[in-house]
Amino acid sequence: MPDIDVVILNWNGLHFLKQFLPLLIRHTPEEDAQIVVADNGSTDESLNWLAANYGKRVKTISFDQNYGFAEGYNRALQQTQSNYAVLLNSDVEVTQGWLEPLLSAIHPAHIAAVMPRILSYAQKDNFEYAGAAGGFIDRWGFPFCRGRILNRVEKDTGQYDDNCNVFWTTGACMMVKMVAFRDEGGFDARFFAHMEEIDLCWRFQASGYSVLAIPGSTVYHVGGGTLPSGNPKKIFLNVRNSLFTLYKNLPRKNLIRILLVRMVLDGLAAYKFLFEGKPQNFIAVLKAHLAFYRERKEYRPVREPNLKILPPDQFSGYYPGSIVIDYYLRRKRNFSQLRSKVTK
Repeated sequence: MPDIDVVILNWNGLHFLKQFLPLLIRHTPEEDAQIVVADNGSTDESLNWLAANYGKRVKTISFDQNYGFAEGYNRALQQTQSNYAVLLNSDVEVTQGWLEPLLSAIHPAHIAAVMPRILSYAQKDNFEYAGAAGGFIDRWGFPFCRGRILNRVEKDTGQYDDNCNVFWTTGACMMVKMVAFRDEGGFDARFFAHMEEIDLCWRFQASGYSVLAIPGSTVYHVGGGTLPSGNPKKIFLNVRNSLFTLYKNLPRKNLIRILLVRMVLDGLAAYKFLFEGKPQNFIAVLKAHLAFYRERKEYRPVREPNLKILPPDQFSGYYPGSIVIDYYLRRKRNFSQLRSKVTK
């Protein structure tokens, strides 16, 4: 019996399943891993197509509604009996030998999650936005990657070929150790989608685990399959959930100052949207802040348990500067210009 479940959370993604599932099966021998498709209340023909074409090879789990990324994966992984699970987006193309480097890297007891190199499916020599070669975070809670700062992605020339401790691993493709996932309570279901993997990896590190990027494994990601970049709902979820992540996990001495700075920086971003003729995105940022201040009381009970060992400036993958200031004022557009200051 394989000790790995490769779990695809599907929502009306039949076109991606048809395109990428055959390659996943080809590059994931049955003796190595069980492939699972957890269907999040799809209204297309995903389940019928799976039953007709892969009924014996792919296990399916069917949910009664769309629970979002966070709760959808929580429910799916509750049903796994394996020690490891790969969370894999339906719009990801895996490559020959993709699984072995991840499994080898996650074996040590102190490793909770690992991720491969994420390249763009459309431009295969470029990193992809959602993860690139590993996730990091700056002092104000803005995530960035080796290979991607803000919206600028780098070409992959082998500059980030080394295994690396990171702050977070991407939900587009990440392997988790199930004992660690269960110990931390899985994803925060209230996030619905976006930023939940950063919150989880923050909790992993606070509990003494490490998370790694393993470029020896490579996958290609389409990206934006559910919500495209610039979609107001996506902006709302990213901003709101980023604020929730800070509120849940920051020590009190850092929290107020960081939230005040975030209010200013997010406000500037909102007005940038307005000047660009994108009023719906401007409104999305305002709604995200209003939702955070309205709902943050729900998170007060979880703040204390989350502050377990170290503040984030002691974690791997923490950058003590501001990527916004570095990008726009200091013209630092590549991760290599920042890496000397990132905690190891």
